[in-house]
Amino acid sequence: MNTYRYTLFLLLLTLCLYSCQTDYAALPTYSGARQLQAVVETPAGSSHTMKYNPQLKEFENDKEAGKDRVINSLPYPGNYGFIPSTEVGSNGRGLSTFIIADRTETGTVMEVIPIATLMLEKANGDLYPVIISVPSRPSERLITATDYASLSKEYTSVKSILQQWFVSDAKPSRHKFISWKDEQFAEKEIQRWMKL
Repeated sequence: MNTYRYTLFLLLLTLCLYSCQTDYAALPTYSGARQLQAVVETPAGSSHTMKYNPQLKEFENDKEAGKDRVINSLPYPGNYGFIPSTEVGSNGRGLSTFIIADRTETGTVMEVIPIATLMLEKANGDLYPVIISVPSRPSERLITATDYASLSKEYTSVKSILQQWFVSDAKPSRHKFISWKDEQFAEKEIQRWMKL
């Protein structure tokens, strides 16, 4: 009888824990303090690309041709993730964001300030906006830029590095650079792709 109760207890505990998983895709786009939120998928310094699977509510290795996707050039120069409660295109993927900050682990939810949008074109012709952001907390920032003007004036090398990295992150011609846009454009993109 004790074995039965113990097994039943473990089963109920497992079900409870599974149902309590955070649905990162359904988190609010903005925090209670009206700060934009970002979910980190791939930490800075990683060569292995991680993606959030909203159906399973878990992070998993991104796959390419059935194998884990690995960046064959330089690893991620910042934290890559998505803005929750946004959906771009038909694949259900959240709006991409790149956070210029020290390494932050997969699954971290950060409050960020959008400072630019890097507009790319995928090989299939689809536009691919990436919201470039910095942490809201000044103590977590690697750069002092909090808008596109200061990014462009004080950190031209950061823009060049990010542009080149995204164009050549895995395969030649995977992405084509289109343009840089300011923080107002970034905010419009966020509003455009927010789930209603």
